[in-house]
Formats: sequence, structure tokens, C-alpha cells
Amino acid sequence: MKKIMAMLLAVMMVFALCACGGGGDNLTFVTGGEAGTYYAFGTVLAQQTSDETDTSVTAVVGNGSKANVEDLAAGDAQLAFCQSDVMSYAYAGTNLFEESGAVKDFSVVGALYMEQVQIVTMDPSIKTVADLKGKNVSIGASGSGVNFNAIDVLKAYDMTLDDIKPQYLDFADSADGLKDGKIDAAFIVAGAPTTAITDLSVGGQVYLVGFDAEHVAKLVEMCPYYKENTIAKDVYNTPDDVTTVAIAAVVLARNDVSEDAVYNFLTATFNDLDDLTKAHAKGAELSLEFASSITDVPYHPGAVKYFAENNITVK
Repeated sequence: MKKIMAMLLAVMMVFALCACGGGGDNLTFVTGGEAGTYYAFGTVLAQQTSDETDTSVTAVVGNGSKANVEDLAAGDAQLAFCQSDVMSYAYAGTNLFEESGAVKDFSVVGALYMEQVQIVTMDPSIKTVADLKGKNVSIGASGSGVNFNAIDVLKAYDMTLDDIKPQYLDFADSADGLKDGKIDAAFIVAGAPTTAITDLSVGGQVYLVGFDAEHVAKLVEMCPYYKENTIAKDVYNTPDDVTTVAIAAVVLARNDVSEDAVYNFLTATFNDLDDLTKAHAKGAELSLEFASSITDVPYHPGAVKYFAENNITVK
């Protein structure tokens, strides 16, 4: 009897160890709204990881970068998309996280692509950020990083939220509001092309509010995590190419996610970029150099291992 009990205990211990390792990991990947790039691309990344490794990843709708970090901290998700600025706020306990305090129980999987600050309108008379004064403007869902992006941009033009009539709408509701004439413009921070804007452009002419060189320089000086970026006119069939700024879209993981699981996620993502690009255009923008470029938040051990195998040292 004692031998049988010992054998059963040994078997249970083996199963427990397997559940904690790379084999059989089941991860929830919190992304963004259904009309945004996070969800569309996150679903592709999750499927490719599940298909090509023994780590199963399920992409779910998220409520913005801040909420995604909070989901990681609460254990409601193991992977999350996050804007690089919000990631830094969380780790340092500043801006969006000043009251609640720093969050330290996450690490970086990789930076994937740049997210453009897209100020969308269907009103051709709104040509500059200054033209937003007095207008109904969506600044993203409550708790999203878009809120602070809007504040940053307005500050560069010596404006505040008091100069506009802010509406807290997600991407899909912003598109509906523009189409119905309930709002005049919307801040949408996501990789272009973004589903919400693409769908909106099918029903009418959309315009993107551009940045001049002086205000781009001012914004970058105030907030170095922004980089100048151009959205080509053929992305949304706008009259001209539009100059804007962008930040990085980063995948984060809870620190207690197994090394094997994060390694598998990166392997499935970067070792098969051709198939990834066929499934979503963002795949063409990925590179190991950019993925390993984060310096202010530590990388997950599984990411350290993957990049080391590709002769890249990360923090």
C-alpha cells in the first residue's frame, strides 16, 4: 500500500512540474478592443504560438494599456500588449500609476512595432491640433494610454483637455461617433492601418491631422519615447502623406510565466515571419533588433534566452 501511495505521489509531482514548465502552458493574452491592431495581431500571434509549440495562448479583448498591466498584476492574464510609455509609467510608478504605485511583477517579452498617434477626423477644416479647440474629441477609452498621449500632444501645442470637449470612447465607438457626427475628431493610438479607421474610410473620406516639424521636435523633447513617423496616403486613402509621432507596442509577461512559454512565444513569432506576415501585415514590421531595444524595464528570462541564442544581449 505504501509503495502504491509513493508511486501515486511521484506521478502527481511529475504532472505538477509539467504544468509549471513549457509543456502544457495555457496562457491568456490580453490585447485591445476588437477594432484595434492589438486584438487583430494578438489573435494571430496567439494562434501561431498555439499551432507551432506546446504552449497554448488565447488572445482576449483588452481595455487599454493601463488596464492590461492591471490584469497582469491581478493574475487575470499572463501576457499583455502595452504601449511602451505606459509600460514605463507602470514600472516607475509615475503618471497613470502615480496614485496606485509602481507595478514590478512583469517583464518584457519583446517590442514588436511602432504605434502611430492618429488624430482622425471627417471634417476637412480640422487641419492642425490647434483646430481641435472647442471640438468634441475622443481621447480613447477611460484608463487607456491614449488619454496620456492626447494630453502630451495637446501640451506640445500649449493646450490642455480644458481646451477641448473630451469624450472617452474606445476605437470602435470613436469611429461610430465620427460617422454619426457626434464627435469631431478622435485620438487613435495603434499600428496603422487600424481596423476602426479602415472601416470608417470605406463609408467616407477620412483625414489625419498632421504635426509640423516644430511641434514634433517640442513633443519629442518633452517626451523622448515618441519618435517621428509618417503614415503614407495610401494607408487610408488620405489626400497626402501625414507626419505624426509613434511609440512602441510591447508584449509583456508576468514574471511567474515559465521561461519555456515565453521562449516558445518568441520562437513562434520570429522563426516564421513569412507565415505571420501572410496572416497580418504587421508581421513585416518585426525585427529582432527592435524587439530587443527596450532598456528601462527588464526582459523575461525566456526572452533573455531566446535573444541570447540569436547573439543579442538584453537587460
